[in-house]
Amino acid sequence: MLETIMDSHYIQSLPMLFKGLLWTLIITIIGLILGFILGALAGLGRLSKSKILRFICGFYVEVVRGTPILVQILFIYVGLSEDLIGFNIDKITASIIAISINAGAYISEIVRGAVKSIDEGQHEAGRSIGLTAKQTMRYIIWPQAFKRMIPPLGNQFIISLKDTSLFSVIAVGELLYMGKQYYNATFSAFQTLIMVCVLYLLITVPTSYYLQRLERKLDV
Repeated sequence: MLETIMDSHYIQSLPMLFKGLLWTLIITIIGLILGFILGALAGLGRLSKSKILRFICGFYVEVVRGTPILVQILFIYVGLSEDLIGFNIDKITASIIAISINAGAYISEIVRGAVKSIDEGQHEAGRSIGLTAKQTMRYIIWPQAFKRMIPPLGNQFIISLKDTSLFSVIAVGELLYMGKQYYNATFSAFQTLIMVCVLYLLITVPTSYYLQRLERKLDV
């Protein structure tokens, strides 16, 4: 029985799938780090007193949220490379850029909502002790707002992780692409895709559970 399991495609597909999972995690983590920086800037920009800055940040958010990520991927990898900059962007680089830009738009709303949720009295408290607006944001508002951002940022991680499966259209060696490569060679689509689902769930389910516990602990 054990020998039969070991010889099955459930097990034999794992080396290729683990390679794909590694790239999935690398693209997701780097993309979200960059996306958080972009999203924080855009989110704070939408709260700015400058109408021009609010318009630019708002335009970015609405365009990205209003178009499918698959279109964004193809635009960056194919459209941008061929028609605008004149040279090919590496697949991995294009994937990271796509995740960063896409996640950044959603993170900007997380940031904006978290900052706006802080009571106005906190701003007044900062001014009353002589802090500038920037210092009040840095030392009083942002630490409280960031605490409230953690659960939705975790949810964005799960969403972006699953979105990496779309990168198979440009032959990025992420989890789904490696699964397709394996079952195309072995004609074992059912077993391979089961294992692809299992590996995704091994990341997303513990993350969701941890986020629920964290949310209760933070009481946000």
